[in-house]
Amino acid sequence: MTWSCRSGAWFAVLGEHSLVALPPSEKARVAAIWALVDDGAGFDETLDALISSGLRDLPGFVLVCRDGDETRVVLRGEAHAHFTTADEVVRVDGEAATTWVERTLHGVQHLQVQVAEEVETEQLRVAAGLVRIASATWGEAADRGGSAPEPVAPPEPVAPEPSAPVPAAPELMEPPATEAMAAPTDHDGLTRTGDPRLADPVPGIPGQPPAPPVTRTVARLLFSSGEAVDVDRVVLVGRAPEAREATGEARLVRVPSPQQEISSTHLEIRPGSGADHGSAVVTDLGSTNGTLLLQPGLPPEDLRAGVAVALLPGAVVDLGDGLTIEVVHP
Repeated sequence: MTWSCRSGAWFAVLGEHSLVALPPSEKARVAAIWALVDDGAGFDETLDALISSGLRDLPGFVLVCRDGDETRVVLRGEAHAHFTTADEVVRVDGEAATTWVERTLHGVQHLQVQVAEEVETEQLRVAAGLVRIASATWGEAADRGGSAPEPVAPPEPVAPEPSAPVPAAPELMEPPATEAMAAPTDHDGLTRTGDPRLADPVPGIPGQPPAPPVTRTVARLLFSSGEAVDVDRVVLVGRAPEAREATGEARLVRVPSPQQEISSTHLEIRPGSGADHGSAVVTDLGSTNGTLLLQPGLPPEDLRAGVAVALLPGAVVDLGDGLTIEVVHP
């Protein structure tokens, strides 16, 4: 797997099957991530290392891993990527969520990650190593040493920080073999936009696969009405919650709602899987009056029905009618 890179301020750790990109402010994290990638760490292990100290101090990152026909990507912050398969070109934007955005695609023939405005320099081909980038490309054209589709420009390009000036050419920090590459061609014009979080199934929603019935406790829920509930399986909350077949073995938590503002089965909180492994995940189940999520260090977020959001320790979920749920370590 050979990457074609253009110079910029972000750090990129490139491995045989993966890419991790971090902004200039995260130099202290780079060495540990490089050690993992160089040792062949998989998607889940690398993601756990990236978010181990929390998201509050991590303004952005990109993680792309390829495993056979499957390509998984997680983005956060002002970064985006587009992927070309035999049928479509899909754009994924990291700004679409307060935590991160995750997609899984199959049969990817070409991919491009963009994290900053590009500098007009030659492209550098890298099999593995640590470089400074604005963009990185993988695909059939890049492997042949030819040109590749030009990336879609982000809405507001990220300017390099003054403390980390953009080098004149990609600075290779590990000594893999390199080769100059031709300038890019015109954009393919096929990229489409949309909210990528809606593409992946959300366990607990009708018609979707069930969440694992029982697992380890990932969080404790402190209800303002007095209950304390561990999240070791699907937890359904509402005035009169009912388990659907898709939820598997669920814990039902009935809460008071004097003004009938809380729906009968208002929301679901469950242990996360994939990129959310090890944390609790909340999903509004189409409640009448909605759900407000307050996460530490993040702006308030109105949950969208059917869209799962990972919960940070200290988060508060407001169901209305004076009922809130605080999320704490188990």
